[in-house]
Amino acid sequence: MYKEGFIEVPGGRVWYQKFDENGNGTPLLVLHGGPGSSCFSLQVLKALSKDRPVILYDQLGCGRSDRPTDKSLWRIERFVEEVGQVREALHLDEVHILGHSWGTTLAAAYALTKTSGINSIIFSSPCLSAPLWEQDQKRNLQKLPVEVQETIKRCEENGTTDSEEFEAAIEVFAQHFVNRMEKKPEWLEQRPPEYRNAEIYNIMWGPSEFTVLGNLKNFDCTEQLKEITCPTLFSCGRYDEATPETTEYYSNLTPGSTFHVFEKSAHMPYIEESEEFLEVMDDFLTNIDRK
Repeated sequence: MYKEGFIEVPGGRVWYQKFDENGNGTPLLVLHGGPGSSCFSLQVLKALSKDRPVILYDQLGCGRSDRPTDKSLWRIERFVEEVGQVREALHLDEVHILGHSWGTTLAAAYALTKTSGINSIIFSSPCLSAPLWEQDQKRNLQKLPVEVQETIKRCEENGTTDSEEFEAAIEVFAQHFVNRMEKKPEWLEQRPPEYRNAEIYNIMWGPSEFTVLGNLKNFDCTEQLKEITCPTLFSCGRYDEATPETTEYYSNLTPGSTFHVFEKSAHMPYIEESEEFLEVMDDFLTNIDRK
């Protein structure tokens, strides 16, 4: 069964889709990356709906959701409230949460409100500390050709991160640390560019991946991870922006968590190694539902 529609949240309406093949497992709510991206690339997760309902939605301001112009909406507290509104509207009294990248930032912030009914959290390629993420990207940059490093540094210093040379340098970075596939899936290449909202990204993160200037600059919940007591799975790609070292560090701070590395992937293992990704997620969720 497939269903889609809109849900009223603070600031407008968000678009959601629900996949349900009549599985009786606890529903899975997916929080996409960004901020300012969409759930488009996470469509592969609908395969998990054989055992449980799977809900994906585009956060406010991006994808197929409303595009309000009020810049005060782009802060993590409002996005946390949005997750609660989506759960309430879809009657998700008990839920598993899978966050990817910025979606893990949101998942952690939401879980730390001590809300009830979260049966587990999957932190996929996590960003749980903006300062740590920034440090890791600076280290990742050092693995690239010197001219690429210099271009990125120069464009950041000159405020020309919207230039073609910066875009070209970022593409090299992406081939190493975001998606290492030589040939991307055709459906992924068809993602409408208007689904992204650069304004949200700039306000919350900044004009560049490598230096956090937005309102998430000081986000760091590492000291609070011990307060997350539901089962957790931390995963990342071997070549991920969310480095295996930092992802394992987060996992070690979280009681009873498990940790998995996708050996052939960067930041998009759900596409780069989709079969293994789905298998690992399904095993984790099914084991929890059986308890």
